[in-house]
Amino acid sequence: MKKLVVFDLDGTLAESKSALDPEMAQLLSGLLKVAKVAVISGGDWPQFEKQLVNNLPAGQKMDNLLLLPTCGTKFFQFEGGWKKLYSEDFTAEEKARIITSMDRALTEAGFKPAQTWGEIVEDRGSQVTFSALGQQAPLIEKEKWDPDFAKRTAIKAILDRYIPEFSVRMGGTTSIDITKPGIDKAYGIRKLRDIVGIPVADMLFMGDAIFPGGNDYPAKEAGCDCICVRDVHETKRAIEAVIFCLGSL
Repeated sequence: MKKLVVFDLDGTLAESKSALDPEMAQLLSGLLKVAKVAVISGGDWPQFEKQLVNNLPAGQKMDNLLLLPTCGTKFFQFEGGWKKLYSEDFTAEEKARIITSMDRALTEAGFKPAQTWGEIVEDRGSQVTFSALGQQAPLIEKEKWDPDFAKRTAIKAILDRYIPEFSVRMGGTTSIDITKPGIDKAYGIRKLRDIVGIPVADMLFMGDAIFPGGNDYPAKEAGCDCICVRDVHETKRAIEAVIFCLGSL
């Protein structure tokens, strides 16, 4: 029996950089009544608050909710309020090397966009995230830029040469997440196992990038049973099925 359901955020629980819609909020509320729930995403804590926490039903019991921003390099648990258990931050020198390498990779790949909205490279402390069209780009523009991951696959291949000492993963609709080696969603899964005491075999992971090079793929490599969803709509239907199965036990 699955005791912990783990989710990606963007493209799985919510549209990119967008809040949970009311239906998803209610479904998560129902799931929290029958299982523990964790969310691992490339977004930082403020994004988790804006997209997820602030949109759950009022009075929601948070004790069963575990949050792991920046691909599991941070861990938040509710104990009368949200408490940060750890954060695996880069040094200033590491950040500078990553950002310089990203600029070189974009130039070499030839994929620098003509128009951007907001910052392209975001320092999230324990993760550096590249968003091709900028952090505030309209969703419709983001969905058109790299729907088949081909552009980011090319950029990732170049980055893997320039910064082999770091982990480079594709996620969301236009993003590439860079973390310390071995710090990815598999790392987050293992942290969940160790901190919460639930075996990986008792976890179920849902994400939209469960393929080699995708930032959800490490969850599969960690041994999680996985459901690969195409979009938020498919996630909703999967959550309904999980609630039905767990609620009938």
